[in-house]
Amino acid sequence: MAAADHIKSLIESFGDADEARFFSIAMQIAASESRQGHSNIAHELKSLIEKVRKERSLSNIGHGKTISISTPKRELNELIDVFQPKIKLGDMVLDPTVKQSLEKLVNEQSKWEILRKHNLHPRRKLLLTGAPGTGKTMTAQAIAGELGIAVYIIRLDGLMSKFMGESIAKLRMIFDAMQDHRAVYLFDEFDSIGSHRDQGQDVGEVKRVLNSFLINIEKDQSNSIIVAATNLPDALDKALFRRFDDIIHYPLPEKDQVTAIIKKSTRGYSFSTKVNHKQLAELAEGLNYSAIVKACEETIKEMILSGKENLELNILRQALSRRKY
Repeated sequence: MAAADHIKSLIESFGDADEARFFSIAMQIAASESRQGHSNIAHELKSLIEKVRKERSLSNIGHGKTISISTPKRELNELIDVFQPKIKLGDMVLDPTVKQSLEKLVNEQSKWEILRKHNLHPRRKLLLTGAPGTGKTMTAQAIAGELGIAVYIIRLDGLMSKFMGESIAKLRMIFDAMQDHRAVYLFDEFDSIGSHRDQGQDVGEVKRVLNSFLINIEKDQSNSIIVAATNLPDALDKALFRRFDDIIHYPLPEKDQVTAIIKKSTRGYSFSTKVNHKQLAELAEGLNYSAIVKACEETIKEMILSGKENLELNILRQALSRRKY
């Protein structure tokens, strides 16, 4: 029979929801039984453990389950910020081409079992490029919201270390987590680790981290979604591009998208005068999504704080104009 210490550890790992430790201890128990000559029970235990481990793995993939970061990898807390988003793609105003690409990924992820039967894999590695404020970071949240999984934001300040080799070890830990914890992993401001390997500056640890990333993303077979976002695609090493399933460029909003953003952001409120959305769209030309949303929020706050019942069109026009400079 299993030693008392093994049983205690098994119960503790179950209470901590630490599956890796739970299965490791279970295998130790099976090995102990084998050493004592109980070969039949040892074989049964090993078969049962492998069966349950496989079923749990498939269940986690199929239902989009996420597992909290716990022992023995608490050090991941220094590298990753975790949260459960509530937004979905329908909450965003997107360029039609961008929207089509994202919907294709979500559809393939939702029907991964069908693809797997044909030895195919769903899209899961995205490189998002475009100016700041065009919706790249929000996209990672929306994908996670659609699939019912968490977003793991990689803290690049925690990843990069001055000590040789430490950054690579941390990066390896993140890719290991992708296998254990299904989520959307967001590498924001990706150019900080993905810049050309032949650039003169930071040729040491940054170059090693980039090489390690190339190797890890190539080998990764998890069912997590990897999203890398950058405002500077030209700064990226060319070897990165073929590692991604899709490269999606986020343009500034067109006039009809500006109108959609303003309507969505001011939904539930009325303007004191008739709104000419065509003129507003022309005024907002060149602004990103974030700036337009903030201008709308400023207009709403002004209405609330001034005690008025309706939004003032002139306030919105002024807020949009200020953000063009």
